[in-house]
Amino acid sequence: MAAGWRLFRRVAGRSRGVTAHFGVLALTSAALVTPAGVATPAHAEPDSADGGAVSERTVGWETYRQLDELTRSRGSERTRQFSSFARDGSNDDGFAGTYSCLRTTSEGCVIAERAGAGEIASIWFTREPLGDVTATGNITVELDGKTVLDAPLSDVVSGRIGAPFVWPLVGNADDTEGGAVIKVPMPYRESMRITVDDNPYFYHVDHRVFPDAEDVSTFDPTDPASDVVRKLRRFGIDDPKPPAPTAEVAREDFSLEPGESEQLATLRGPASIDELRLRIPQVAASPRVVDDGRAFGAGGGSEFRAAVAPNNEGVRITRRFDPQIGHQTATMLVDGQPAGEWRSGPAVAGQWGTQNIEVPERMTEGKSSLRITNRFVSSELDFNEFRYEVHSLVDGEWVRTDVLNLGPTHPGEEQAHDYSITNQVFERDKLVSRYPTPPEKVAASDEVLRSTRLRITFDGHTTVDAPIGEFFGSGLGEYDVRRMMSSIDAGSGGWYTSWWPMPFNRTATVELVNTGDVPIERATLEAGSVPSERVGPGTGRGYFHATHKRGATVQGEDWNFLTARGSGTFYGVTHSMRGRIPPHGKERTTEPLSSRDHAMANIRNYLEGDERFYVNGSSSPSWHGTGSEDFYESGWYFRSGTTYSMPLAGNPAYERYGDGCKYDCTGAYRLMIPDAVPFSDGIVAGIEHGPSNNEPGLYSSTAYWYGGLPSGTERTDRIDLADRSSRAKHSYKAGGEKVETLTSTFVGLRDPEPLTRETTTASGRVGFEVDISESNNGVRLRRLSDQAQSHQKVRVRVDGKTVGTWLQPLGNRSHRWLQDGFDIPPAMTAGKSSIRVELVPVGNGPDWSASRYTVFSHK
Repeated sequence: MAAGWRLFRRVAGRSRGVTAHFGVLALTSAALVTPAGVATPAHAEPDSADGGAVSERTVGWETYRQLDELTRSRGSERTRQFSSFARDGSNDDGFAGTYSCLRTTSEGCVIAERAGAGEIASIWFTREPLGDVTATGNITVELDGKTVLDAPLSDVVSGRIGAPFVWPLVGNADDTEGGAVIKVPMPYRESMRITVDDNPYFYHVDHRVFPDAEDVSTFDPTDPASDVVRKLRRFGIDDPKPPAPTAEVAREDFSLEPGESEQLATLRGPASIDELRLRIPQVAASPRVVDDGRAFGAGGGSEFRAAVAPNNEGVRITRRFDPQIGHQTATMLVDGQPAGEWRSGPAVAGQWGTQNIEVPERMTEGKSSLRITNRFVSSELDFNEFRYEVHSLVDGEWVRTDVLNLGPTHPGEEQAHDYSITNQVFERDKLVSRYPTPPEKVAASDEVLRSTRLRITFDGHTTVDAPIGEFFGSGLGEYDVRRMMSSIDAGSGGWYTSWWPMPFNRTATVELVNTGDVPIERATLEAGSVPSERVGPGTGRGYFHATHKRGATVQGEDWNFLTARGSGTFYGVTHSMRGRIPPHGKERTTEPLSSRDHAMANIRNYLEGDERFYVNGSSSPSWHGTGSEDFYESGWYFRSGTTYSMPLAGNPAYERYGDGCKYDCTGAYRLMIPDAVPFSDGIVAGIEHGPSNNEPGLYSSTAYWYGGLPSGTERTDRIDLADRSSRAKHSYKAGGEKVETLTSTFVGLRDPEPLTRETTTASGRVGFEVDISESNNGVRLRRLSDQAQSHQKVRVRVDGKTVGTWLQPLGNRSHRWLQDGFDIPPAMTAGKSSIRVELVPVGNGPDWSASRYTVFSHK
């Protein structure tokens, strides 16, 4: 039951620069309910008669700067992926490097190339040994004919070449536990190509595709983007959206019996839920923690800089350490002044230890950062440190304001905090230990996080319905989560926080439903809101959705994170994988490199599954990855289970034979902020479980996306080249044409059955006429073709004017059918009801293949 509510105005909140009346009203009614399934996303009532999609493109660094614009439609923009996935459908996604080069030139191995405007959004690599990419050599990025990056890949991902290629916009195998990432957005107007010196084995390149170069400036490698770097280094601590003057905050203290629901806040719009916070003090942090650390000996010490709230009333420093070394004592100084002493006491083996030092307000008042110094006093051996958390006391409550995860596998965090150590006598890459939490308390806590559902209803439609643990970032228990759009401050009554912008027009209600067996006691929810533009059909802005799914994996079927209709943008997922592979079952023989350290069954073989995303009804995936831990931007089974967190991807939870995990369980997240996947007519986004969807598991996932908008395209024509009447109707002509019958399949499972039909190749010019909507906002041509020959390339002309180059670097002789597309900008199609398209061969490449063209008009 609710214990009363408070409404207050928070200064230094947020604003969208829109003046609108809104208010907040918290309700205190409770009702018995039965567990409900995930609500089907529905269109809200339109507040405008206009149905057309409106979009304003955010490009380059603005993608990170304008996170309040996540809700905006992407229009006709697309996101696609180049990767080393096995073209033959096997699990050889890079082990042998068979498919790792699109082509090889005198400069090296080309891994991505495109003609037209777009943006390189995300790059990931791994290879043996355990993600060290030194042997890949240099990476060269060419944009619009200019080289913007040419340096050793290992130097780039380690931050050694300098801003903007610094942590956490880059990360090496230590930062990501097995991967190497580049998150620097690199836009281009005309062309891009990425080349590496030597075969990279495993890689992904996610890139945005724009219909034109409007508002696109070529990436400038001399721009350090210091504000973006500062923002990303505060991931999971600060709200990453732009600042604003005020926010209205509703606060509710409540308890919730099993079977009860509580509507904890009702907000009136037009407004946007800007921050959502939840605290349940009875929930205990999961006891199993994997961490790395360092130790200093006599005469030594350590220093780092920590952020605090300027309006603090004191600061608390928490140290995680290994207590098997007894009587560790060190003096802690704040800005050079003694502030306390660490004393560990007698040695205790087999568990983690934590200690707190509270620094009085007189030493911290008005400061935004502190210099923390630890000096060795005494110990039975040394003084070790694995992690420091910093909480500021604000308005009588402890708020997390910084975290330093130190150690050899956290080089980026150490550098960002200006960490140093003297007389180091020990470092450890991986220590697996536990907190002494009773098993029954762990089980009860896991039940609360798994069975308490957050439901948010916007303008009468429930679009958020997910367990609270997974919504905020961890589906396996209360593990510490720090990521760009949400966080979990595990233990000691810490807050769970979400910063996803959630706009609405009239009303929004926030509800919790206890579908489990454990009562919730003395909990608190806060919902902050700010003025916002209107949302829904006709506005170009979608409603926020969190779509949850839980169940057993099905043999031969992908685990679908999201299946949605209409238009929207998919921004990421929290994924909880509970493997059900018995440890002494039959031996797995997928790949010797990935299972070398397992004597019999590889109980982590479920991680061999690739992600596959299908958008706008296409039978070919726009994304096809190389493995589950690869999608989460790590590698090698997260280096055999080492946890990590970065702003956009992480593996915060790993359990094995305990804490509710029968065999092997992995909790991971991926936020696709720079490489979000827009769709104008539906999406199916999923991932395999095992190399061929063959491994048993109990999976759950919560997908984050914006939608509730009608389809942004309409099909206005189709040319079937196997139909003579269709050819004649569209005045189709092709020079040097050859016709053959092809029986083959598409990549993936969207259309798995073999398709037999006529296909053509043309060595000369191709021309045809097609109908389009007179009210179009651009046109997309979708081609069904034979991709046996890679690097097919033509120049596209519309009504006699060149509009761009259609290049398809992909090739596949095992699954030869391919659907790809080309967007014609609205400047060439506006007001027209038909157009004449010409495809002109470029260079000495292979003949142009086509079996069918489908024409879509953008609304």
